[in-house]
Amino acid sequence: MARDRSYTVDKFIVDRRKPHRNSDVARAVRRTRERLSQTVGNPAFDREMLKIHAAAIISCTPAVLLLVFVVGLMGFAAGMEREIFIWILVTAAGYAALYLFARRVDALPLAEMDEKALARQFLLLHFASGISWAYFVSLECAACGLDHIPVVMAIILLMTIAATALVAASLRGALLSTFALPVAFYAVLYVRMPLDVEPIMAALLILSLPFFSYVAHLRNRASVQLLSFRSEKDALIAELETAKAMSDEARRRAEEANLAKSRFLASMSHELRTPLNAILGFSEVMAKEVLGRIENDTYREYAKDVHESGQHLLDLINEILDLSRIEAGRYQLNEEPLELVDVVQECCRMMELRARAKDIRIEQQAEPTLPLLLADERAVRQITLNLLSNAVKFTPSGGEIRVRVGWTAGGGQYVAVRDNGPGIPEDELPVVLAAFGQGSIAIKSAEQGTGLGLPIVQGLAKLHGGMLELKSTLRKGTEAIVAFPPGRVMEELPAIPTLQAMRKRASA
Repeated sequence: MARDRSYTVDKFIVDRRKPHRNSDVARAVRRTRERLSQTVGNPAFDREMLKIHAAAIISCTPAVLLLVFVVGLMGFAAGMEREIFIWILVTAAGYAALYLFARRVDALPLAEMDEKALARQFLLLHFASGISWAYFVSLECAACGLDHIPVVMAIILLMTIAATALVAASLRGALLSTFALPVAFYAVLYVRMPLDVEPIMAALLILSLPFFSYVAHLRNRASVQLLSFRSEKDALIAELETAKAMSDEARRRAEEANLAKSRFLASMSHELRTPLNAILGFSEVMAKEVLGRIENDTYREYAKDVHESGQHLLDLINEILDLSRIEAGRYQLNEEPLELVDVVQECCRMMELRARAKDIRIEQQAEPTLPLLLADERAVRQITLNLLSNAVKFTPSGGEIRVRVGWTAGGGQYVAVRDNGPGIPEDELPVVLAAFGQGSIAIKSAEQGTGLGLPIVQGLAKLHGGMLELKSTLRKGTEAIVAFPPGRVMEELPAIPTLQAMRKRASA
């Protein structure tokens, strides 16, 4: 039931006069949730992976071209000018085409990307750049007079494979499409004698390709997790923006409702109190027979009933106004040092007559020498009177009410009122603390009430930085405790010595 109620409240938080704004927020949340649930194979997810791959190619192509230039210088120094020059042109053309295509992919909007076609084109360009490396490992220089040139080629190719595994990890299959052909060429050309260095390097290259493919796979998974985390962040940001929009809308509606309520209460309090004062005054005059004796006893009783009903309505209006001011934060505290025990004792004397009418005994217990409390005396008196009034209502004839004033465990002060009435079920404690809320047992057994006493007590206690706590046991009674914080307890200052005492101390 509580869940249904909260859903009903949430429905009215959104401003229906701004449907475009609400629909935009809903679309943003839906898009981010879709991104959060992306996996490999999802078009939007694959597009972002292509974007990451294009950015990596753009940033690393200059370094690859620098490596090609250095290798070319080594080849020129070894006397392979013509072959190395052709290789440099082919390699530079392949990587330049890959670079330009990556720039075009990076500039494309995500919505306009055909991820499958772009991935195929990327793989073809990687294969084209691999052809240049296949040509590189097939170079021979019999007139160079250098031994183990194939070993140097294998080392250069191994370094290039390692670098490509790190750069092209975001595109699955890029490493294999680039270096499967060069490694196969090297293996075919140099696997001749089992004990030569060249076959060993060929085996190393063959083994390095799956190894670096696995490294690229791990890097690809890391990129996938990075995108997932970014999507989750975007989703959380969208959720926060939605919650903020709903919170702002709720606050605006609450402020408008509070302003309307304040205006209504301000106007209605005047409109109601004016005729109520006349009703109370005239009914009191009639009940007391100020202008002459009323011969009919029934009319006299009617006049008393009218006066009591009008007084009850006036009290209700006053309580509603007090509660509305507390909830709106417009209740101004007139703080001053006061003796909490004195205020409570005065309230007990005021309620003594009502308690005696029901044959109820009020027992008081107070800690000695309590220091002053910085609080609003009117609010503290209203708190105590409301608690005592509830206790008198719910205590049966011949019962007892215990009122205690003392220290809290943290160094504050408290006032507690305990009765031996019917008690309150545990599940109804939040109900009695709500405005106009009354427990089921209290409705059957208690006197007429408005259900505003405890909410007012709770509101006034919070204004003082304190709290209201209810402890109740069925068929044993209820205890209401209002605790004031230690910061409101005023420490006693040491006595200021008189001038005469100071002179005596100086002379001594």
